[in-house]
Amino acid sequence: MRAVWYERPGAASEVLVAGERPDPVPADGEVRISLTTSGVNVGDVKKRADWLSFGMAYPEVIPHSDGAGVIDAVGSGVDPGRLGERVWCHHAQSYRPFGTAAEYVVVPTEKAVPLPESVSFEQGACVGIPGMTAHRAVFSDGPVAGRTVLVTGAAGAVGLTAAQLARWAGATVIAAVRSDDDAKLLREKGFEHAVVTTVDDHVDELRSLAPNGVDRIVEVAFDANIGLDAHLLANGGVIAAYASVTSEPSIPFWPLLFTNATIRLLGSDDFPAEAQFAAARDVTHCLADGALEFPIAATYPLAQTAEAHEAVERGIKGRVVVRI
Repeated sequence: MRAVWYERPGAASEVLVAGERPDPVPADGEVRISLTTSGVNVGDVKKRADWLSFGMAYPEVIPHSDGAGVIDAVGSGVDPGRLGERVWCHHAQSYRPFGTAAEYVVVPTEKAVPLPESVSFEQGACVGIPGMTAHRAVFSDGPVAGRTVLVTGAAGAVGLTAAQLARWAGATVIAAVRSDDDAKLLREKGFEHAVVTTVDDHVDELRSLAPNGVDRIVEVAFDANIGLDAHLLANGGVIAAYASVTSEPSIPFWPLLFTNATIRLLGSDDFPAEAQFAAARDVTHCLADGALEFPIAATYPLAQTAEAHEAVERGIKGRVVVRI
């Protein structure tokens, strides 16, 4: 099969290699997907660059955890009726060496999720990790119908997914972004409450939109925003954080305590199996309902995966997809 891989961490143009690798064979409980598309996440880029200096767990890595295609082989114990099924997949390269930057990928059958006929493979490749993370952030502490959800970084991959899922589930969504262009994007998608947080009056604007506080906060910058989050949170509210610039942020302990706050930290590679199942179910329903859509900024052929990584590193607005 054609694939892209790396054998050492480093810059994309220096370490990513395109060539031929053996076709994978599904083991017990696994399916093989003939991939049409592969989604590039920030996490994929960070792993390849070894941003936390963890090193490589495997001598050779085919990157990317998300993709979409058609099941063309199944291992023992898997219903052969799955052959020919359109699917999106998630966590293909989590605790495994070979991800979706290839013609084929093998994953446990539960990580290959039926893709509605109305949804393109390009959209399907964008679902995986952002969908899992956003779902856990929004729903891990119960339903959000009738509640107010603040999503920071709402124009990003996880943030926009969380905003759409929360709205689909009946929440009032406040979308916090850092530029007028991002606010315009959210308003074009029907989010009336889009607040630019780089202007002087943004705190007052946020408070006016939720005078009784917000029930849930989906947080992309825990260290930078925890003080504001504590100020905005309703009593008994939840801050669900999936990223922080600094590794040891300080927190306003007493304001959070008096608010009876819950802080939930989200590491998507290690979500419980039942949480992944619930996310796959709900995200797929949201896709089928037409309530979830990913803006795709750029599509690259497999041989240009390095350029796709560089686009993500530049902070391109929208999702990046590799077309196999």
